[in-house]
Amino acid sequence: MPIKLNADWTKGTQYFEYSSAADPSMSPIPVTLFPASLHQIQETKVIPLDQSNSLGVPYPCTAPSLLANYLHINAGEQLRTRTNATSQVLYCIRGSGSLRVNSGCLDWSAGDFVALPGSWEVSFEAKEDAAFYWVHDGPLLSYLGATASSERFRPLYFSATALSEELEQVRQQNEGKARNRNGILLANVDCPTTKTVTHTMWSLYNLLPKGTRQKAHRHNSVALDLCVTAGANTYTLMGEKLDDEGNILHPRRADWSPGAAFVTPPGWWHSHHNESDEDAIVLPVQDAALHTHLQTLDIRFSRGW
Repeated sequence: MPIKLNADWTKGTQYFEYSSAADPSMSPIPVTLFPASLHQIQETKVIPLDQSNSLGVPYPCTAPSLLANYLHINAGEQLRTRTNATSQVLYCIRGSGSLRVNSGCLDWSAGDFVALPGSWEVSFEAKEDAAFYWVHDGPLLSYLGATASSERFRPLYFSATALSEELEQVRQQNEGKARNRNGILLANVDCPTTKTVTHTMWSLYNLLPKGTRQKAHRHNSVALDLCVTAGANTYTLMGEKLDDEGNILHPRRADWSPGAAFVTPPGWWHSHHNESDEDAIVLPVQDAALHTHLQTLDIRFSRGW
């Protein structure tokens, strides 16, 4: 005879009056800077950019659905990575070498970008001292209590040369035109509706020319930004509100430093500023593909755009 479950299943029930619980307060995503010194170390290892304590969750994460990491690999050494995720992207900050996945091998060098199914094990071998920026959506699966069981997209390799050439074409096309952003969205043919690099993640190779400013915009995806290159006095301003002229009120400032990363919280206005005499490039990785699919991305632009 089956056990009656009614009494047991009522033990965890709760009731809230609608207005007191319809919009619960969540732990805010901190504006955090992760310096390049974190991967300028002696040891070959994975360095998680973990904010789980601030976000109140029991698994490593940089934002609720994404975990960014630095990888450091000494010359002549190997490093293996594997995680429970649906998507992972890798940007080579410095160095050169090869990686193995399944039965294949890919050569890489500084400035290359790779997107892979998240469940793949990757084995890196460095010819010289090397560092990567590695972002995956493992925290999303941890929250869902799910396991990645299928490959949703093909792996992609964007060489540093191809990225530079494509960015230069966009630069020439946009010469003399006002643009909120001046870059190339990296995309996968297996993500035709979202036009993104994976079905959950989005990435932009964004140029900020010397002596220019990219005015504020906002979106509901978090941005985990890696500075590829920048001169002094290149920075992002971030804040929750704009004044009547479209400037950010009471902004937080994140200075760009090559090989360092910073977090732009979802929903915050952010503008980029280059007061140096050299061009700068930033590479944000966001959960924007997921928001695009859910139709919740809600990109907005400040006055004049």
